[in-house]
Amino acid sequence: MNLTITKEQIIHGLQAVQNVVSTRTTLPILSNVLLEAESGRLKLTATDLDVTISCSVEAQVKKGGSTTVPVKKLFGIVRELSNSEIELEVDDKNNCSVRAGASYYKVNGLAAEEYPPMPKFKEDKKVSLKQETMKSMLRKTSFAISTDESRYVLNGIFMSLKEHKLTMVATDGRRLALVDEEVELNDQSHGEFIVPAKAVNELNRLLQGVGEVEIKYSENQAAFNIKDEKGFSILIISKLIEGNYPNYRQVIPGEAKERVQLGREEFLHALRRAEIMTSEKSNSVKLTFTKNNLAITANSPEVGEARESIAVNYKGKDMAIAFNPKYMIDPLNALAEDEVFFELIDELSPGVLKINGPFLYVVMPMRLS
Repeated sequence: MNLTITKEQIIHGLQAVQNVVSTRTTLPILSNVLLEAESGRLKLTATDLDVTISCSVEAQVKKGGSTTVPVKKLFGIVRELSNSEIELEVDDKNNCSVRAGASYYKVNGLAAEEYPPMPKFKEDKKVSLKQETMKSMLRKTSFAISTDESRYVLNGIFMSLKEHKLTMVATDGRRLALVDEEVELNDQSHGEFIVPAKAVNELNRLLQGVGEVEIKYSENQAAFNIKDEKGFSILIISKLIEGNYPNYRQVIPGEAKERVQLGREEFLHALRRAEIMTSEKSNSVKLTFTKNNLAITANSPEVGEARESIAVNYKGKDMAIAFNPKYMIDPLNALAEDEVFFELIDELSPGVLKINGPFLYVVMPMRLS
């Protein structure tokens, strides 16, 4: 294998794939990146056997071929090189020579044949949508993924393809975020699956504002093919979480008694300020709704107290309800809308945050002390 590549292109490719490589692995090949060169492209692939990322960049290929080299070492070398043109050459013992100007490195690699093969997907179970839409959907749900490993089915985002809609749900048992968007589906594409947090984090990192993403899935894996207008593409393949996702519909409260319109930024900053006066022991903020006013208070004996007041259009009965401030701040941070709507039934029922759009967030109240 022999090729010339710009520093920008190889760094672009390595940055796309190297995140999934584990530093503590018992299989040396999993510390390596698979390099495959053919007809004007260099394809880079990295995996930890749960998540695989593959990316293709432009290169001048003089001689095609493939090998694997330690990804952190290769990235460390090319990042520090001062030349913009880099030549890679691999001999039949998988030694990779890196040349740029007066710099020369030789990195010992391993045979490409030892690298785990890429899974194949059928063409029938798939859906396409705009990258921007997918990125927005993930941003509005991924913060609610559970980190409690004892309830592993909650350690990811539930995706459902039904009735010409892609629905995404995340919950940790104390709050739930749901968003759906209309997509074009054929009958074979209907189904549901749970994408683990690690793959969701990579999608959040790699999705752009332009281009398309194609989702394919099988019984135990899903593939996300991200393509932009310039022909640059990244493929993320992830194992799916096995198990049945809980019936999330039953935790969404029924008809609300009160619906309050709030300026998202004003509400968010008031909550952030009030959160400063909470402590680990008393980690709650109280929202008190009275006529045309919302008072946000936090009180912890060891820290002190906070009081914020927001003018709102509220005509209902006086009501006080307490929440973990983080659980209110997270969705407000993830949304871009100017206005949000907060729906309430009573002091003990979950609160629901909505926008003028397909998003819904349910949060359990805390006991008022």
